[in-house]
Order: sequence, then C-alpha cells, then structure tokens
Amino acid sequence: MGINWKNFKIVASFLSAIALTQFCGSNTSVRAADTVVVRFGLFAESISLAELQKAADTGEFPRGLELYTRGISETQRRFFLEALNTKVPIDVVTLSRLLNTQIGTTILSNLSETLFRKDQAGVQALRAAFVLGATKPQGLSLLNFIAAYPSQRLEIDVSKAIQVAGRLNTSFWRTQQFMLAIAPALDSRTPQISLPFDPSQTGTAQVQVLNLNWTDQKRDRNIPVDIYSSNATTTEKPVIIFSHGFGSVRHELRYLAKHLASHGYVVAALEHPGSNETNINLAIAGKTKLLQPQEFLERPRDISFVLDELEKLNQTANHPLQGKLATNKAMVLGYSFGGGTALVIAGGELQLERLKQRCQGNLASLSLGETIQCVAQELPENSYTLRDDRIKQAIALSPTSSLMFGETGLTKVQVPTLVLASSADKSTPALTEQIVGFHQIPAPKWLVGVIGGTHLSVKDPSTTLDQVGKPNTPFAGGEVVDQQAVDIRQFVKSITLAMAAQLTPEADQYAVFLTSDYAQLVSTPSFPFRLVTEIPPHAISMVKELGE
Repeated sequence: MGINWKNFKIVASFLSAIALTQFCGSNTSVRAADTVVVRFGLFAESISLAELQKAADTGEFPRGLELYTRGISETQRRFFLEALNTKVPIDVVTLSRLLNTQIGTTILSNLSETLFRKDQAGVQALRAAFVLGATKPQGLSLLNFIAAYPSQRLEIDVSKAIQVAGRLNTSFWRTQQFMLAIAPALDSRTPQISLPFDPSQTGTAQVQVLNLNWTDQKRDRNIPVDIYSSNATTTEKPVIIFSHGFGSVRHELRYLAKHLASHGYVVAALEHPGSNETNINLAIAGKTKLLQPQEFLERPRDISFVLDELEKLNQTANHPLQGKLATNKAMVLGYSFGGGTALVIAGGELQLERLKQRCQGNLASLSLGETIQCVAQELPENSYTLRDDRIKQAIALSPTSSLMFGETGLTKVQVPTLVLASSADKSTPALTEQIVGFHQIPAPKWLVGVIGGTHLSVKDPSTTLDQVGKPNTPFAGGEVVDQQAVDIRQFVKSITLAMAAQLTPEADQYAVFLTSDYAQLVSTPSFPFRLVTEIPPHAISMVKELGE
C-alpha cells in the first residue's frame, strides 16, 4: 500500500476514532447522529456527517479536521478518504457469531472505552449497533456506522481510541472472519454423528514417567528427555516425540503426554538446550544469545537423536521398554517454535532467501513468531532439508511457519499433518503463521481452529502461572489459560489421540474425531471449534492475498 507501519497506525487510529463511535449506540429509535465530536485532551473539533459524506464524494478534507490533518502526507490523505466508503467484507451472520464469542465480547468492551457517554450503554447495546450497521444495504462502512448511530452527537476520546487501535489490527480481524468461514454455518441442529466413546477421557493404563539425560557426543549437546509410558505400551502404537516452544520446557504439555500414555502410547518429551528456558535465563544474564541461528537446524537433529536413543532402549535387555518402541513409526508433536520444528522434520524445507529479504526491514512491526524466524537469516545457506523418514505423522500446535519455509517449503511435507490455530494468538498470529502454510501442505491434512483461543491456551496450567495479572498489550498478555482454557485442552486431547490412532489398527474407530461434525458437536459458547481438510473456496482469497 506504500504506507509504512508508523504512519499507517497514526491514520488508522484517527479512522478508528470515527468508526468506533457507531459501535457503542443502543438499538433504539432516537435520532441518528449528525455530528461527530472528536476530543483530544482539552481540545475538541466537531465534524458533521454531511461534511464527512462530502469528503468521501469529493476527495476534499472537511474543514473541521485541521487540528488532526495538518502535516500528514498525501498518501495518508488518500487512505483516509478511501476508507470512508470502504466496505468491511463481513456479513451480518458471521459478524453476529464473532461478537458472541469470548474474544468478541472482549473486543466490544475495549471499543466502548473510546466514547464519552453519560449512560452505561454496555456491551449488549454495542453488539446490537454493530450488527445493525452490518444490515445496511450498502454493507458495513464508516459512514454507514455513523449514519446509524442512535444519538445526535458522537463524542470520541482520541487518546483512548489510539490505545484501542493499538490492540486491534487488520490481520486480527481477518483471522476472526476466516475462522468463522472455514466451516458451514452453525444452526440449532445437532450434528448427526455417532460417537463410540469420549477420547478426552483418561485411558485405563497406569502411566509411568522415566527421566533421562542423554548426550549427543557428535554435537556436544545435552538432551534431557521425559519418557511417558504405561503397562499398555505396544509396538502397534507409534512413538510420539514432543518438541517444545521457544524459551520453554519439555513438560509444557505434560497433561497431554500423560493422556496419550494412559491410552498406551509412548511419549518422549525432549528439551532443546539452545532454545529452552535455561538458555533464556543465561541470555538474560548476558552469558549467551537468546537464540543462535544454528538452532533451526539443531532442533530437528535433536529429534532424530532421540529416536536413535529410543531404538537403543528398545534393544536393551531387561529394560522396561525393550521391544515396545515403534521408533520406525513415529509421530512428531510440536508447539509454537516446536511446531515449526515438527514441520521441518516431517519434510518441510527451510527456504531462507525471502526471509533474509523480509527481515532486513522494520522488525518492530513483526510478531514474536516472525522475529524468532528472522534469526535464521544468519544461516549461510538458503535452503535446508532435515526430514527423518521415521516420522510418519505430524501435529503442529500454533506453529511458526510464515517466513522460514519460503514460498514452497511446506509443499514438501510428506506425511499426514494436523495444524492447530487459535484466533486470538498474538505470538504466532493464526492467519499468517498457520493458515497460509496449511494451504501449501499436501493432503492428507487437517486444520483445527479454536475461536477465542490464545497462544498459551493449549499449555499445561503449571507452565502458565506467570500470566496472572499481566497487562493486555498488542504483543502479549490477555492469555486465556488455566481454568479458562479447560475446554480447549479437552479438545486438544481428543484430536491428538485421534491423530495418533491413525497409525494403529484402530484408525477407523477414531476417524470420526477428526471431522468438522465432531468439532461442532464439542464446541462451547466461549470457544467454537472448527475443523477442515481444505480451505473452502469462499475463504481462499484471504489466504492467497497474504501468501503473495
């Protein structure tokens, strides 16, 4: 668009101040707004709706906006004027569903902070006005919002509007829209499927945990590993290798490892020494870097090393796991940066040429996931393939993928893959980090969407205690964790178990849990779930736009 991020934010903030005024009216029969009052500290300017409409028609700025428009560029002027008539591409049904989710309610609450009001209109009134605006024949636009506002004067606090605009962004809203578009419209009908059992329930096997510490002598790399197994372990079920996120620990999905082990699976949760919590603490103390570029290569090699060591255990006389480990039929399970690692060892090719170009720009505009990927620009080669043929399936929970795989790297994934994306993820935004990449992965594949979920929602509650009281910012905070995320973790347990079972004789029995009907059936009011195997045609334009 030719607008840098800083300038875009300035203009977008002012636009949002006008746009947000519509959102907070109540659906009553009072007069529509004819005046917008914009307040900035002790200063105030009034702009009539007629002046705004004239500006949209003629391309000339209203006279009452000099205080705010003095000194902005011609590009920004055009952007503002075009935005007045720009239609928001969202239908009233989709919008209504979005606003009734937990994250939708939070958004409405934030928007209501921008207005000067004598009454307490509340989120309900705000939601009603939002939906009413979407029913206009011309569609949703800033002018239509203002024209439908059921009060004569709209008074906006620009300072607060700028703060709200900092918490909202286009990609966030498009992610919400996409999540609601990837499955057929919900109605009052219960999906007509028969469930043989509840896969979220703990299995009958007794779980044991073996704590080991292996050293790869060739790479001088110490790899701690927790092995979860049970008295039901057999070679009919795949070994599952877990790769943790950046700066984290091997037990961050402990609840999930125990769940899988209770159903007879062996889960090896390893710790990557160059990108774990210990490494972060050393970096804070100034003793090492937060992340070395070589870590993008060493992480997949860690998984291959662990598989080698597990095979040794499998052949060790009198070892409890002797003869029980199907190391040549393994599934990799990765979360966040570990999700990207899982995609690499499943066959995804690291393609770094475009990454090296992209990461030369303004890093302040990147998400945490993108910033981490930019470390790979220091690697000497432009492509790397680190596939391990023993990996037969992959699950990537909120993975990093937007930059590190280039244009075609994910087309080379060679095993069935499930990708999970959460709509309110700030660290690895769903549309850019998971959904665009999913479109490139060959079938068979599954995309799971959690509307209202955040980046940390899938983690074990014991690893999210530090989130209590954290401020909600554009880049962090506002995480849905612990008891708030119980429904999400239950769903993750179900689909992960069902995915693992696809490598066993029980595959057909578990296939029903990898369907859109099952996701709809176990959805909750706070967290609607979605599951598709291909991006629907009506949603593919959003993916193509971001992938270009």
